[in-house]
Amino acid sequence: MAFDMKDYELGKRPLWAIAASLIIFIALAFFAMNCVAMGDGSRLLPIYSVETEEKEIAVTFNCAWSAEDIPEILEVLERYDAKATFFILGQWAKDNPSAVKMIADAGHEIGTHSNTHPDMAKLSPEEIRNELYRSCKYIEEAGGGKPKFFRAPSGSYSNELVKTAMEQGFMTIQWDIDSRDWKDVEPEKMTENVTKNAGKGSIILFHAGKENTLSALPAILEILDNSGYDFVGISELVYSENYTVDHTGRQYSFEQKK
Repeated sequence: MAFDMKDYELGKRPLWAIAASLIIFIALAFFAMNCVAMGDGSRLLPIYSVETEEKEIAVTFNCAWSAEDIPEILEVLERYDAKATFFILGQWAKDNPSAVKMIADAGHEIGTHSNTHPDMAKLSPEEIRNELYRSCKYIEEAGGGKPKFFRAPSGSYSNELVKTAMEQGFMTIQWDIDSRDWKDVEPEKMTENVTKNAGKGSIILFHAGKENTLSALPAILEILDNSGYDFVGISELVYSENYTVDHTGRQYSFEQKK
């Protein structure tokens, strides 16, 4: 059949164009309904906290500075029967392999915090994949196992970052409670800030290599432990499938949203 430019006139679109538009619409609708990390229908969000009836909290540490306090941090965690998740920089793992192995041998989870701590929201997909690959290589070589979780440096993320990390098999994890140890907040204020704001399904952010972290950690764990909270690894807290994430970054299972 001959192609006629008149077919482009309003109201005279050819059937193939209508069918193509319908297919695109259905595909986009399917993606929007099934993308588990959608926050508002347009943004891909990391997980900041988890909806749960259990009194469980995830204690997490970013490892990008000194490793000198790792033995003492592990001792405090053991004292409170606390399992934590350590998000480790690839270069940190390369420089501190004994610390990585110490963390793994103590039964804690290890995630990746990138390889060189760039602003990954500004990277291309290829650069993101390279950061993730290299960081995991150094972590595995140090005896930390293969990470399943990723935390973006400085918490900076984009749709492309979350999507690319997901395609590489990583769940992107943020936090809803910032200890602010990276700002050298006084231990007493740090303790008050964390314990007053923590709740079921919270994810707490700490950093290894900061002076006041170790000073505040025992008091924080003591108060939360006395309040009936269990300290679990990220893999025990989050839902690995059949979940959705709301606009605040809180993760829900599909059952909870029914």
